[in-house]
Amino acid sequence: MKIHEFQAKQLLAPYGLQVPEGGVAITAPEAGDIARRLGGPVVVKAQIQAGGRQKAGGVHQVDAAEAAESVAGRLLGRKLVTAQTGRNGEMVKRLLIETAIAAKRELHLALLVDSSSGELMLIGSAKGGADIEEQAARGEIKVNQLRLGAGSEPRKQEIARFLSELGLDGALQEQGCALVDGLRRAFLELDASLIEINPLAVTEQGGLVALDVKMMLDDNAMFRHPDLAALREEDEASAAELQAQRHQLNYVQLDGDIGLVANGAGLGLATLDMVVAAKGRPANFMDIRTTAKSLDIAQGFRLLLDNPATKALLINVHGGGMQPCDTIAEGLGVAMRRSGRKLPLVVRLAGNNADFARSRFKNFGCEIVDCPDMWSAASTAVAIAAKGA
Repeated sequence: MKIHEFQAKQLLAPYGLQVPEGGVAITAPEAGDIARRLGGPVVVKAQIQAGGRQKAGGVHQVDAAEAAESVAGRLLGRKLVTAQTGRNGEMVKRLLIETAIAAKRELHLALLVDSSSGELMLIGSAKGGADIEEQAARGEIKVNQLRLGAGSEPRKQEIARFLSELGLDGALQEQGCALVDGLRRAFLELDASLIEINPLAVTEQGGLVALDVKMMLDDNAMFRHPDLAALREEDEASAAELQAQRHQLNYVQLDGDIGLVANGAGLGLATLDMVVAAKGRPANFMDIRTTAKSLDIAQGFRLLLDNPATKALLINVHGGGMQPCDTIAEGLGVAMRRSGRKLPLVVRLAGNNADFARSRFKNFGCEIVDCPDMWSAASTAVAIAAKGA
């Protein structure tokens, strides 16, 4: 779950993160009032859940409150299009007004989960700011990495060496160690999946101040954090994905024409990969959780049937003890009757109640192409979708 920059700064402040003084405005006069209170140069920053704001004209430094109010008037209610928003952009509904900080130098620092090992990873660069990913890809800057294991134990000596490689020594290194320890605790206690500070400014006064913060929280842990779950802005997230979550489904909309359904994240990803390998284009990723009932599954199938780009459905399920195959067959049958739209159905069934599921498909009037294995199912779905193009 993405959150806004101002929310991330508020969450991380109790863990020792130093940020510029500022406030959030939802109207241009409010932006002017905040700038007037802060005094001196301020930065007006559009609050959208995507990077690349400065390049897109969403970040401005101004010298006076009147200028801050003028910039706010131009930004609020406008869609900001960046490399991360897609061509439709995101609507600017809030602005963060902060005291402008003179940086002696800028660094990059982040904590994330290493997908290959499951360990907490600290990464950083002696240079921060815009386009850091592109610069790293071109080999123009060095990105340092330090594995922190499960992250439950501080490792001050290793972190001190890591920060020394970023050019932080003496008092700055001590501050950096305290900062990393605070971020580590925040990462674990708040069930984050990413905390990124870019840039982290070294000020003229010898302090470390986070000029921009990006933070993501683990959706699957939100049951432990109802206060954090309330930070989600439903109008900024995919309505379909939110609806799926409410019905025990993991769903991601894609831009292809083959609707995919699987019960298990690994099986779903493998199905998606096979469709791509067969030169097809998945319309979505969908993982049916073991807690989903037939009516939940019907809601998921409705998402696929309501997508006008979908030309065929590929259902790849392995029935288990908690969720036999016929439960998924029943969900599809209910969805197709409610929707009234029929699509070619390519099915690969295995496990508990697979044969019964085939009879349930027939009872619902669902004509299926029954495939014996995953590859034949994927290639068949691709061929059918191509004919319907």
